Amino acid sequence: NYPLYIRSIPTENELKFHYTVHTSLDVVEEKISAVGKALVDQRELYLGLLYPTEDYKVYGYVTNSKVKFVIVVDSSNTALRDNEIRSMFRKLHNSYTDVMCNPFYNPGDPIQSKAFDNMVSAMMVQVC
Repeated sequence: NYPLYIRSIPTENELKFHYTVHTSLDVVEEKISAVGKALVDQRELYLGLLYPTEDYKVYGYVTNSKVKFVIVVDSSNTALRDNEIRSMFRKLHNSYTDVMCNPFYNPGDPIQSKAFDNMVSAMMVQVC
């Protein structure tokens, strides 16, 4: 439950995003435990909207190996639909898998891959 990679635009609110991500991890844990009790299909990785705030919408995704992804989107962005958020998470998951397959990456270290960073930057440009 510690972030391996955080990227925000604009960077002046980065501390606020760190707080948002950490509180989101708690909500993800609650949703995972609720899904486990309900015995719902475990193959569904997308958790959907975790919680909306006045300024942001926070979405969550969990891999089968319990790696958590969180995307925070500006609330005023009404162009993003649920299927686009799912697609973003799939791209993020695939890129994360590529990082993990790198023999020089130590699991648990912060992600410093240029390819991963470029993919995240491309997604952020599409959303803005």
